[in-house]
Amino acid sequence: MFATLSDRLSDTFKNLRGKGRLSEADIDATAREIRLALLEADVALPVVKQFVASVKERARGSEVSGALNPAQQVIKIVNEELVGILGGETRRLRFAKQPPTVIMLAGLQGAGKTTLAAKLALWLKGQGTSPMLVAADLQRPNAVKQLQVNGERAGVTVFAPEPGNGVGDPVAVARRAIEEARRTLHDVVIVDTAGRLGIDAELMQQAADIRDAVQPDEVLFVVDAMIGQDAVNTAQAFLDGVGYDAVVLTKLDGDARGGAALSIASMTGKPVMFASNGEKLTDFDLFHPDRMASRILDMGDLLTLIEQAEKTFDADQAAKAAAKLQGQGGEFTLDDFLEQMQQVRKMGSLTKMLGMLPGMGQFREQLENFDEREIDRIQAIIQSMTPAERANPKMIDGSRRSRIAKGSGRAVSDVNQLVDRFFEARKMMQQMARGGAPAMPGMPGVGMGKKAKGRQAPQPRKAKGRRQSGNPAKRTPAPAADATPEAAPGAAFGLGAGKGGEEFDPSQLPDLSKYLK
Repeated sequence: MFATLSDRLSDTFKNLRGKGRLSEADIDATAREIRLALLEADVALPVVKQFVASVKERARGSEVSGALNPAQQVIKIVNEELVGILGGETRRLRFAKQPPTVIMLAGLQGAGKTTLAAKLALWLKGQGTSPMLVAADLQRPNAVKQLQVNGERAGVTVFAPEPGNGVGDPVAVARRAIEEARRTLHDVVIVDTAGRLGIDAELMQQAADIRDAVQPDEVLFVVDAMIGQDAVNTAQAFLDGVGYDAVVLTKLDGDARGGAALSIASMTGKPVMFASNGEKLTDFDLFHPDRMASRILDMGDLLTLIEQAEKTFDADQAAKAAAKLQGQGGEFTLDDFLEQMQQVRKMGSLTKMLGMLPGMGQFREQLENFDEREIDRIQAIIQSMTPAERANPKMIDGSRRSRIAKGSGRAVSDVNQLVDRFFEARKMMQQMARGGAPAMPGMPGVGMGKKAKGRQAPQPRKAKGRRQSGNPAKRTPAPAADATPEAAPGAAFGLGAGKGGEEFDPSQLPDLSKYLK
């Protein structure tokens, strides 16, 4: 969602790098570019003015003028100010001292409240609670049925005594739900309320009546992050008419400019608590302002990536794989390789995971074109092998590769490529597991012990030397054994050691394209 803003800010900071001192003109130009980037991202004008003023004031202070790297210091200031307008610290749910904890969802129709209710219930279930969903949206057609289906997918109880579609009293349903939760020992109640296409008095009154009836511990305002500036107006109207404690942003995986997310917390004074960034029920988590700011500045979000890995990876399997890579407990096989890939697959979209790595903004186009089904194709090839072939891929000869290709519905070249990549990846992982730096294939002097495959670039001819006389007395004397010749540029990397140093020609390098696929 923040791709445009991230790209604009990255371009702005590139102009600062390499400068040992920032002048007033540099600061003004940077502030101007930041202002334009935020306005293009649909951030509210008052927020933009406050943000730019704070950045300029701090950039003119001693923390930048006395910094060893002024450009990095400006980036640090922008990051801190972004964290500030996003809410500062991570806001967490307040649980009632006496169960059940009641959470009420409010917002416009189409914001995604019903789906988000199931996502929140699944998330709370993973936290060790026993949530119950309440179908109090009795206006929208099939809203009750949708909540029941989503609740079944999440594996949580749904309280839906009324059929909906305009039938039933939502206030009475919400009140009965609290009694039912106490009776069935559910410690969290999530109330899904009705929305409207726009703000009106009937909507506000119904939401206020439900709030008064159930006395919720948390009222969460659900807003579609793709509606732009209107999100701030809607948030303010709900704050005045009903009141809420925190905001939940939905559809953060959309292609909108995302200014609403940067504006709501600052304009309303209410923090963003949760964020939904996909269609799956698991695409939901706490909103961390510092991590979101890092993503916007293309500094990655490694903490979220680590948390997802801890949730999905089997510690025992990972330990066994690591032991095999270190030469203990057998050799790392294609079965182990497939297990690791399946563990990665459980973490979710590979595109999203790669996007959490620092500096991946420059590869955004490649990530968007990444085919998520590639793991399925690899799995089909590996599972078309016999157990012996998976345990010892070296035995896979031409006829076996042809059989595996037919069994998996892939070309023989795909099988060849998988086997070759497996051997290269295993060797690199073994070096990393044993504490050594992975060698760069094909580089002279630091290769993996074998010549890189593919056609080698033609080597330049040696220059003809001066003809020597046949008389030993007239020959040029050879240098002494202990003399230290002048080192040629690049000689330490195996790139030539001629006297005086020949200029390095990149075309002399072998073809490394296959390692970049």
